Amino acid sequence: MPRVVRKLRNWTARILDLPRDVVLDLPRVTMIGGLQLTVENHRGVLHFSPESLRLAMDKGEMEVTGHELVIRNIGAEEVLVEGRITGVQLKA
Repeated sequence: MPRVVRKLRNWTARILDLPRDVVLDLPRVTMIGGLQLTVENHRGVLHFSPESLRLAMDKGEMEVTGHELVIRNIGAEEVLVEGRITGVQLKA
């Protein structure tokens, strides 16, 4: 995203009191215990196995590790994963 556009979006979010993740397309991660994880604003699944999930992000990727992972719901920009989640890492 060009620098000018990013600055304009930051300014808009601040002035209108909007959530930055919505305006700037940042990932939003919601985790319930170590059992359920929802990731919004991803750009696609790169890899999935019962031990690992890699998601493409605007800048880099996110890796979710665990045991018995299952994708319960997947949409264009949201994925819901269940299982025993042991780690979440954002790689730029």
